[in-house]
Amino acid sequence: MSALQHFAVALAAVALMVVPSAGRAAPPLQSLRVPAGFQVSLYSDQVPNARGMALGTRDTVFVGSQKGDVYALTGMKNGRAEHVYVIARDLEMPVGVAFHDGALYVSAVSRILKYPDIEAHLTDPPKPIVVTDKLPTKTHHGWKFIAFGPDGKLYVPIGAPCNICNPGPDFAKIIRMNPDGSDWQTVATGIRNSVGFDWQPGTHTFWFTNNGRDLMGDDIPDDTLNRVAKLGENFGYPWCHAGNVPDPEFGKGHACSDFAQPALRLGAHVAALGMRFYVGRMFPAAYRDAVFIAEHGSWNRSRKSGYRVVVAHVGKDGKVSGSQPFLTGFLDGETGLGRPADVQPMRDGSLLVSDDQNGVIYRITYQAR
Repeated sequence: MSALQHFAVALAAVALMVVPSAGRAAPPLQSLRVPAGFQVSLYSDQVPNARGMALGTRDTVFVGSQKGDVYALTGMKNGRAEHVYVIARDLEMPVGVAFHDGALYVSAVSRILKYPDIEAHLTDPPKPIVVTDKLPTKTHHGWKFIAFGPDGKLYVPIGAPCNICNPGPDFAKIIRMNPDGSDWQTVATGIRNSVGFDWQPGTHTFWFTNNGRDLMGDDIPDDTLNRVAKLGENFGYPWCHAGNVPDPEFGKGHACSDFAQPALRLGAHVAALGMRFYVGRMFPAAYRDAVFIAEHGSWNRSRKSGYRVVVAHVGKDGKVSGSQPFLTGFLDGETGLGRPADVQPMRDGSLLVSDDQNGVIYRITYQAR
């Protein structure tokens, strides 16, 4: 490579670096609380509107957003990401990112885009390949968390295009497809809006979060954590919510017992989004194979709920013993100081948490005292 080419690459890298805004509020590190022995630090404050996360083979952390940009974070010095690159701009709500066979997959409402060999091209991202452009164009619940399963297929949620309606067969479900976008299959239906899922270690059972409907009051229905026992299960939307609340408009003639029941009810309007099973070795053994869930927080409740990360302990039989607060401090009375959106375990056993309100990613570590 010539000196001129080296200079051009360096300029491109500088252009792709995210410059923190001087007017951005400081993240609420001092107010955050975790159990004894855990520590919270700032992994990066240069990821505006940070939402879904995915991990590359070289420990690159890819981050989507609702605002149009996709980021890549590399290296770590004193617990912080050393480099932050913008690898895509001006996409339509690219919340979801997934990594598979060296390529980054990005959701953009009706499209799934693929960026081949991405970790070798962070400063000069390749032109994306369109995996599919056949997903619905509706933007109400149109943003999509995506991930590859143990079967090598890409899982994609299609949320209901409304608060409450009968959306027909094309919405309110989770599907899967081959990496090239072919062979769509329905995984589960009756799902209002899922923005997080993962597979249980050992069993490979599929689990997902689901957001309950609005405008039924402060305390119903619950958001839920769910497991799919058989392909094509129906979880009740729009006829029944959270397995126990008939819909006042659509529920007549539909018993909630006719539908798949949630594994755990999380509370009304907590906005349960990203969830991951913890398979690392840094945290105490009690956390192994537990589920961490980011609760983005309510917007339509007289007193705010959510705004935290909780942990749920799951047995090999799929039964959940309940959930406990894990990362708190995002609320000061009724003032929201931050909004957790996703969780991502790292290979060193630490846990990342994205906060789209502050445009930051936190890193949680453990050291016995």
